[in-house]
Amino acid sequence: MALPLQGRIGTLTAPSCPGPTVIGRVRLRSLAFLATLNAVPHAGHAQQPATAPQVIEEQTRKNVNAPCLEPPPLVRWEEYRGPFQKIIGTLAGTVERKSVHQPHYKPGTLLCSLEPKDKFFLFIHDSVDPLAFLTAGFNAGIDQARNQDPSFGQGLEGYSKRFGADFADQTSLRFFTDFAYPTIFSEDPRYYRLAHGSVRSRVIHAVSHTFVAHHDDGKHMFNFSEWLGTASAAMLGDAYHPDNQRGLGADASRVGFAILTDMGFDVLREFWPEIARKLRMPFRQSPEPDIRPPAARRSE
Repeated sequence: MALPLQGRIGTLTAPSCPGPTVIGRVRLRSLAFLATLNAVPHAGHAQQPATAPQVIEEQTRKNVNAPCLEPPPLVRWEEYRGPFQKIIGTLAGTVERKSVHQPHYKPGTLLCSLEPKDKFFLFIHDSVDPLAFLTAGFNAGIDQARNQDPSFGQGLEGYSKRFGADFADQTSLRFFTDFAYPTIFSEDPRYYRLAHGSVRSRVIHAVSHTFVAHHDDGKHMFNFSEWLGTASAAMLGDAYHPDNQRGLGADASRVGFAILTDMGFDVLREFWPEIARKLRMPFRQSPEPDIRPPAARRSE
């Protein structure tokens, strides 16, 4: 049985040479843009001291309408009380929207899956997120300086065309990876955070998400949406990037670069709780006891 939309979406908490361009370039620059925003709070400490680290604890709760668990609700930007409140709160929401944590202290339980309408609204939320517009503007500025897509020209008109193309890159990618292919293959588009174990095991888990995703019934499956969605967005981009190098080889190079940068985003999602606490940002999580045997704990 489907969950209420608000509860589910709220818990969902990316030229002529074929290298780091279009989809891959957008995602790599998004990582750099996120890193820049992460550094913002430190610049603001001289004007407004940050509050003490805030850990918002809220238990994952049982869905009364289905035999599954709802993750804790998404942290809102209003819950952050440090400097640059809206910017940092928006950043946190963007990262967390597609990250979930399945509790290991309740073996055999499953997180509630997303219905097609929920996947569609996930795509809408990602597309109209304020950070999506900021990232497109940031990418367009770099493209303007490098004269990417030279047929667009320069000046305000050239920047507007580059902004539109970069925003279309992001939107088409999210359409294919958040909604279209996850619906076709009954795939959960969210990243399932491991949240325990050694750093090495967590990095491996994050990287493996490129190949292994969750089916709507909770079982593991090949990550069709990642590969087919990225490929579809890259090929669609040829239609409005007139200076893209054409051909299968060029598209394959762009897709490969995009896949590698997606791995970086998944690593960021995996370690976001630690990053949030380090930056004195709010993070809502359920306390989870360490149920491993003492020998396993000592081995880390």
